[in-house]
Amino acid sequence: MEFVTLNTGIEMPLLGTGTNTYGKLERRYDGEITGDTSELASAIELGYRSIDTAISYRNESVIGDAVKQSGLAREEFFITSKLPGTPEYTASREAVEKGIAFSLSQLQVEYIDLYLIHHPWDNLEEIVQVWKVLEEYVDKGVLKAIGVSNFDVEQLQYLLDHARIKPAVNQVKSHAGNWNDEVIDFGRQHGVVGEAWWPLSGVDEAARAQLTEIGERYGKTWAQVTLRYQVQRGVIVIPKSHNSERQAANINLFDFELTDDEMLLIAKL
Repeated sequence: MEFVTLNTGIEMPLLGTGTNTYGKLERRYDGEITGDTSELASAIELGYRSIDTAISYRNESVIGDAVKQSGLAREEFFITSKLPGTPEYTASREAVEKGIAFSLSQLQVEYIDLYLIHHPWDNLEEIVQVWKVLEEYVDKGVLKAIGVSNFDVEQLQYLLDHARIKPAVNQVKSHAGNWNDEVIDFGRQHGVVGEAWWPLSGVDEAARAQLTEIGERYGKTWAQVTLRYQVQRGVIVIPKSHNSERQAANINLFDFELTDDEMLLIAKL
């Protein structure tokens, strides 16, 4: 595993697992929560230690159960969760505190490694007020790092201008159809690490053919090349699979390195 050092000084794995359909009926995002921990248990057995969830996924309790059942120490894991950008969780200090308390309870933990504002909304001043509450929980050690998700350059700049503690991460959609370079590069300039959700989507046939050709040189798949491109440029990835073989393939990225020419070619996809 390779790591990136966040602006808080803590290390975060460059690869983790998404979970937004884990523990749900028929593996649907909106499916009923079944409590099934087998998918995450498989990932943990394969070596995944960074786990990404959110209040809106409704399955924080499943993640908490899987971590407990693993028998590994809490400190072995890097857990990310997210506060929804909706009035129920953002309208007041009490609403924010209620959301944090809910996440802690569902995850069955005393601290969360990374806590994100899941989505921005129109009122930037209100976002800052929510952020100030999150900062207080960093001071208490309850949240080890805080960040944002789906913020564009303007929204991120406003928060940077008004924050006491800078966002550690901006989790955005980034894949071969749209690497989202502008916001990732902007964040990098300000010490905010980019994190890619849905990193294996958006790949058309032409791009897949080029990625496959590169992968053949290393005995890797197009998907492994795609993920390697991201981590090699310092972007965290959180692919998700319910299949143990694909989980194993997705984490098997750290025994090869793309050349500069290959990186440039992939950047243009």
